[in-house]
Amino acid sequence: MIIETEALTKLYGKKTGCKNISITVREGQIYAFLGPNGAGKSTFIKMLTGLIFPTSGRAEVLGKPLGDVEVREKLGYLPENFKYQDWMSGQDLLSFHASLYKLDRRISESRIEEVLELVKLKGNEKYKIGSYSKGMQQRIGIASSLLCDPQLIILDEPTSALDPIGRKEVRDIMVELKKRGKTIFLNSHLLSDVEMLCDSVAIINKGSIIKEGPLDTILYEKVTLEIHADNITGPILQKLGEIDKDMEYERDRICLQISGNEETASIAELIINNGGRLYGLIPHRETLENAFIRLIEGENYD
Repeated sequence: MIIETEALTKLYGKKTGCKNISITVREGQIYAFLGPNGAGKSTFIKMLTGLIFPTSGRAEVLGKPLGDVEVREKLGYLPENFKYQDWMSGQDLLSFHASLYKLDRRISESRIEEVLELVKLKGNEKYKIGSYSKGMQQRIGIASSLLCDPQLIILDEPTSALDPIGRKEVRDIMVELKKRGKTIFLNSHLLSDVEMLCDSVAIINKGSIIKEGPLDTILYEKVTLEIHADNITGPILQKLGEIDKDMEYERDRICLQISGNEETASIAELIINNGGRLYGLIPHRETLENAFIRLIEGENYD
């Protein structure tokens, strides 16, 4: 496993940063860690990167305990509110970060060329960072986190404050990194980006995980099935009503909530066997944004 935590907890006196966090991140995944402001996301990321120590629980990153120096050589990290000196060029910045990683000069030159190509900033490296657009600044930040050729990349809000073009550029970088076998741990408030990119998701609120698992599993927990059929008989309506008592029925269209795609086939069989003529079954899964709001609001009202 790339990341494995068990009941990881951080307390600040009587205040809880996060508590009993247990997650598993597998190699090659893009894993999203989501939650409202103040939920405990930053605290958790700081523990993963060794910037703070947990109060209790255990965790391993790249098979080593938290804070292991060897892990830092294989870990790329871009914090949310990073700021580089405007007077530095992109080349200066990457050379400085390569020196922090203690890369050999020849390896450093090769890696700088490679990451500039990856983030599509080749030809702009001699310009001052102060002249870069927000998207370019974000990409040079990602480039600096990739110099050590990390196995795990932690990105904290990498598309925040970017325009649609900048967001797509950053998404494309993440897709390419995944193709190269890298694992990405992503913290983002832009749920549409997460939905396009991620394999698995953890949702945290008030310091605790309230939902965790493969993205498809979470989104297919609540599915609206739209049925187009005619000759809808009484037995059909009765049996569909047993599935969802609040179903909507109007002429040749029925909408009802089902627990997942596995119910679709049995519903088709039910309609046909009871004399209905079926023209279409269209499942509409919940968006990540709706699932997120539903789960957070449910927690807040408990």
